[in-house]
Amino acid sequence: MRSNSISSISSISSRSSSAEAEETTQVFIKNIAGDTFPLQVPRSTTIATLKSLLAIRTNLPPRELRLVHAGRHITDPDSTLSDHAIGNESTLHLALPIRGGAPKKIRCQAKDCRDAAQRIVGDCGFCQGHFCGKHRMLESHSCAGLQSAREEERQRNTDRLEKERTIAIKGI
Repeated sequence: MRSNSISSISSISSRSSSAEAEETTQVFIKNIAGDTFPLQVPRSTTIATLKSLLAIRTNLPPRELRLVHAGRHITDPDSTLSDHAIGNESTLHLALPIRGGAPKKIRCQAKDCRDAAQRIVGDCGFCQGHFCGKHRMLESHSCAGLQSAREEERQRNTDRLEKERTIAIKGI
């Protein structure tokens, strides 16, 4: 009789542990740096709740977290893990947050010019403007620092000529 009661208790405990295993699932989260960490959550967890948990773990706001499973972005915050076929030991990837879309092209700042500005060589050091190949020279874009640039160049030439000046020694 005692062995029957022990076996029935063990069968009840094994059923309850299997019920707990069905209720929760372990998913793996792969972050942007490539590190993977496990997360134990109920299967009925919504995507919004999962993002809240991940926000605590990653120190990012939940609205900036983007989840990817099986190559698809998960966007519906009210859907559950089971809705996306996310089962035990599934891997979710954290994608980079969207920051305003694609970067805008820098345009030439010369009047009535809509060409793309050249990187580095199109940046004016005197007026801090960005210009295309036609307007990158100071004279071409009517630079406000043109006069000061000419003065600096004139001063450099004067200093160089003074340094190279030869002095005639009288009486030799």
